Amino acid sequence: MQTGQGGEANQAYIFEDTGNNEKTTYNAQGIAGNGTFGVVFKATMASTGENVAIKKVFQDKRYKNRELQILQTLNHPHVTTLKSSFYTQGNSPDEVYLNLVMDYIPQNLYQIVRYYRKSKKSLPNILIKLYSYQLFRSIAYIHGIGICHRDIKPPNILIDPTTHMLKLCDFGSAKKTLTKRSQCCLYMLKTLQSS
Repeated sequence: MQTGQGGEANQAYIFEDTGNNEKTTYNAQGIAGNGTFGVVFKATMASTGENVAIKKVFQDKRYKNRELQILQTLNHPHVTTLKSSFYTQGNSPDEVYLNLVMDYIPQNLYQIVRYYRKSKKSLPNILIKLYSYQLFRSIAYIHGIGICHRDIKPPNILIDPTTHMLKLCDFGSAKKTLTKRSQCCLYMLKTLQSS
């Protein structure tokens, strides 16, 4: 486990890895995104200069947070990669945050579609095919290992604009199912029926 201290976008994240007694510093450059349960910062690892995303999530004792456990099991080119995790203390003793350090991807599908819409252009068919293929591969992978994402939407589909590499992210609502694909499909059917 890793523990540490950190602040907001203009402060450095410093944490100590108790496994190998190393300190790693992350310099937050700004907020990359906001969600219902957390904030995502774009940061740079001080020792290497590598850009990373740090998702800071409040640990509410009333809710079970499965995201860290699920991210630790994932290993696929089209799913976000967990590099590290650490906890930070807030202003009060009960205020604890889980910080998930992941690969940084500069854009998401929502931003790309919005760009094309504002430009009064349509998204090129080759990009639609490329993004669809990568997204379906990521979904097939997570369903194959018994994980149901439960929050797939354009902002949770990250895309590198230079390589067009797509990665599925935000496993905060995800759930590990007992019988792999069948549970995920049933959940999706129930969701569609209720809307």
